[in-house]
Amino acid sequence: MANRTSSPRGGANGSQSKANMNKSKSFGATFSPGFTVNVNAGNKTNNGGIPAQGGGRGGVHPDALLPDPEFTSPAAVRNYCNGLRALMTGLSFELSMAAEIMKGTLSQVPDPDGRPFGSKMRARKVSRKLLKSADAAKSAAVSAAATYAAFSQEYQEEINRVRHRARPRATTPRIDWAEQ
Repeated sequence: MANRTSSPRGGANGSQSKANMNKSKSFGATFSPGFTVNVNAGNKTNNGGIPAQGGGRGGVHPDALLPDPEFTSPAAVRNYCNGLRALMTGLSFELSMAAEIMKGTLSQVPDPDGRPFGSKMRARKVSRKLLKSADAAKSAAVSAAATYAAFSQEYQEEINRVRHRARPRATTPRIDWAEQ
C-alpha cells in the first residue's frame, strides 16, 4: 500500500505530516489553504441553446449586473444610480480584499537577491496596482450617488411639478353645519 503522505500536498484533504512540514520550512510558511475551490459558471444557455453573452469566456456580462440605462423617469435614474453604486461598492470591497490576499501571498515568495524585506517590498509594489483599482471602484460608487443627487437638484422644479400633479389633493372632511 502506498504511503499517502509522500505526495507533495500530503493527505487527501491537503493536510501534511510533520515530516513534510519540516521539509517545507526552508521555503517559508504557505498562505494558501490545503484545498482548492473552483467556481465556474461555464457557458450557460438561453434562447434555446445559444450561449449567454460574455463571449464564452466564462465572465459576467455587465448587462446582467446593472439595470437598463433607460432614463425615462426619476425613478429609473434613481434605480440605475443605486444599482451602479451598490455594484461598485461591492467590487471595491472585493478588490481591496484581493489586494491584501495577493500581498500576503506574494510576500511569502523569497527575494531572489536575498535582500531583507525584499519579498514584502516586491509584494507591496505588485498589490498596490490592485489596490488602486479598488480605490477607483470606490470613487465610481461615490460618483454614482453624486449623479443622482445632482439630477434631483438640477431637475427639482420638473420633478415637483409632476409630483404635485400626480397626487390627488387630500380632501379634509368638512363639517356640514346645515345638517342637524
